[in-house]
Amino acid sequence: MKIAGLTAAFVVFAVLATANAGGYRFGISDQSYYAVAVAADAHPGFFPRDTPLLDAQSRLMLSDDLLGWIVRRTGLDLPPVFFALYVVTLVALFTASIVFARRLGLSWWAVAAALLLLTLKHHIAKTGANTLEGYAHVRVLAFALGVAAMACAIGRRPGVALVWLTLSAVLHVTTAAWFALALAIGGVWTRPAWRRRMALAAIPGAALLIWGCTLGPLAGRFQVMDAAWVAALQDRDYLFPAGWPAYAWVLNMAYPAVVLAIVARRARRGLLVPGEATVVIGLFGLVALFLLSLPFSAAHVVLAVQLQVNRVFWLTDFATTIYLGWWLMDGLGAAAERATAFTVLGVLLAISGARGVYLVRMDAHRPLVQIGLPATPWTDAMAWLRRQPSNWHVLADPRHAWKYGVSVRLAAEKDTLLEAGKDPALGTYDRDVAMRVADRLAALAGFDRFDSGDIRRLAARYDLDVLVAEAGRTFDFPVLYRNAGFTIYDLRWHP
Repeated sequence: MKIAGLTAAFVVFAVLATANAGGYRFGISDQSYYAVAVAADAHPGFFPRDTPLLDAQSRLMLSDDLLGWIVRRTGLDLPPVFFALYVVTLVALFTASIVFARRLGLSWWAVAAALLLLTLKHHIAKTGANTLEGYAHVRVLAFALGVAAMACAIGRRPGVALVWLTLSAVLHVTTAAWFALALAIGGVWTRPAWRRRMALAAIPGAALLIWGCTLGPLAGRFQVMDAAWVAALQDRDYLFPAGWPAYAWVLNMAYPAVVLAIVARRARRGLLVPGEATVVIGLFGLVALFLLSLPFSAAHVVLAVQLQVNRVFWLTDFATTIYLGWWLMDGLGAAAERATAFTVLGVLLAISGARGVYLVRMDAHRPLVQIGLPATPWTDAMAWLRRQPSNWHVLADPRHAWKYGVSVRLAAEKDTLLEAGKDPALGTYDRDVAMRVADRLAALAGFDRFDSGDIRRLAARYDLDVLVAEAGRTFDFPVLYRNAGFTIYDLRWHP
């Protein structure tokens, strides 16, 4: 009966979480990079021109290699692989959140309230991170494994916590690093027995860090970004938190304040559990690290900018959500009154359900789950391109992923001159990439007004093979393919 109940609860959680993320879709947002990186690993001949762009971030991760290996070994297409990853992520987050909450001593009423609050996907102000995503993202799965590690730390099982942290790091190293730092800070502060073990573990850790910063992937990242590099990243204001507006400071600093208030209430009632202080102090330590990092990111030190330390507020947001679940049900005594508990849960369920329906059906007008790419004139044109030689270089509207729903690289598996939604973010990790993107953004400024002469000059400058244009625009190039929405022109023989 308990398994059946948890299964039913997971189905409700998954449906609400997906709806509040605007529905599940393949290929959107950050998948215009992550899924392409997997495709590049699975098919080494793909993206001969764009590989340096993709490598700017993929060389810092292992997850694309792992998923690429799965695609190669199974022969599966990317959509089912990423949908399976999405389901696994929801299962991991659901399970880890329950274990974490129960380790803190929350009643099942409070656990249910916390899970409903977790379904309310939202953006962490000025951090570039969301609590949930409407697509499969290894960062979210890594986060769920980090939550599992914190739950093990509360239960005084550091060895198991280390296993979860290691798996998390394989998927997304910086997300795992924040959890590891939180547990290290909290452990050193609250558990004297751990200090000697951590001191011993710090020796190989320090050696690895020195290697990474001198010869490894972090080499050269203690330099200061020059003016041109910084200018190329100016639209990514979340990279420079010293310039946050007041509302971002209020929202993000409210998380530790709420956690402190609720923990103090639990302490007065004698409800703190062994190991709880380790997690709480660790979270406060992360906030302190963020504050300490501000002068370095403001000075444009490469590593400080690339680490995006402000994402530690994702962890404090999660802890606040769990503690609010306790406060609503156990802290206010609601669990003592079954009718009151049902009322509170009913209100939360109604809020999450109504918001999810609005976002999926009324705002976006799309199905709850869409595993593959939708059938549109754009994806039809991309399917034709996908059957063409892999070395073709495609010119399309630089905002095509945002305007038409999916990028050329992902839908057609072809190099493209620019994808303005994601390419600038990749410039964070490599100056040459940032300069490449800035150059192409400048070259494509005013793309909507370009005539055949402008396109001809671009084709000669960047060695372009084809142009994908909306059906309403005509150019004096040979037509290779046409449908109701788009025309694909041949740029290989331009006079």
